[in-house]
Amino acid sequence: MIAVMARRVGGLLVTLLAVSFLIFAVMDMLPGDPAAVMLGTSASPDTLAALRHDMGLDRPFPVRYLGWLGGALTGDLGTSYTYGVPVAGLIAERLKITVPLALLAVGLSVLMAVPLGVTAAARRNGPMDFIIGLFSHVSIAVPGFWVGLLLILFFATTLRVMPAGGFPGWEAGVFPALTALIMPAFALALPQAGVLSRVTRTAVLDVLGEDYIRTARAKGLTAREALWRHAMPNALIPVVTMIGLQFTFLIAGAVLVENVFNLPGLGRLALQALTQRDIIVMQDVVLFFCALVIVMNFMVDIAYLLIDPRLRREAGP
Repeated sequence: MIAVMARRVGGLLVTLLAVSFLIFAVMDMLPGDPAAVMLGTSASPDTLAALRHDMGLDRPFPVRYLGWLGGALTGDLGTSYTYGVPVAGLIAERLKITVPLALLAVGLSVLMAVPLGVTAAARRNGPMDFIIGLFSHVSIAVPGFWVGLLLILFFATTLRVMPAGGFPGWEAGVFPALTALIMPAFALALPQAGVLSRVTRTAVLDVLGEDYIRTARAKGLTAREALWRHAMPNALIPVVTMIGLQFTFLIAGAVLVENVFNLPGLGRLALQALTQRDIIVMQDVVLFFCALVIVMNFMVDIAYLLIDPRLRREAGP
């Protein structure tokens, strides 16, 4: 068990290092000069050269990469070209909105998808299975930002019971903040619920065909008891995998929904950095997204060992 953990931690660190190099190299190859973008086309060569020196753009590639990597390891992500403030503070401020939004969306997705997937598996090929399958296909096909626009039109414009957008801040209270996040969270959760319900259905159906389920039924357990006592625990691995992937997707994929609802989250920061060509912010945000995906996959692997005792036995002491 300890050896397995050590190997996976080592793989995690190597992957993070490789991803950081790839991100820096790709950003460095992008056409255009950030200093010229900031000063405009009318800037003199001396002024442009001075700004490039202040931004460190005149240093060799290896020096700039190692400096950026060393800063990332110590928490110093550099200073934004556009805002003139530390990038670490910008990301931390935006995460106060994006992380609760993603957690709320994951919670809504699980609450919708798992019962629907289990119900569809328990009533395979029946009317409920057809209806739930139709819901899954429609929710997967509908873009989250379009769902957000419909929610704004219905609940904010027509009924006037929810705010159309914006974020009051956590200092205004938990209830006003969560009220501002509930519609964007639902818009993000609906497509993911469709995917998760299909994964849950498939996982439960695979387990229901096993011999130990038939043995449990032969010993007198009802279909419902066999489903929840024996089938669900053994069907959790693909479900947990999908939930972990959904969390990272919701954080990284909230760009459009955050802009629809005017939420100053991390996705909106990434879009602003892209339009303003703030290279240092783009590098750091993309690195954060990639690191989040890698770390979440690592945590899912650990969850496998905790859920399935067979994997723990195979891993050894």
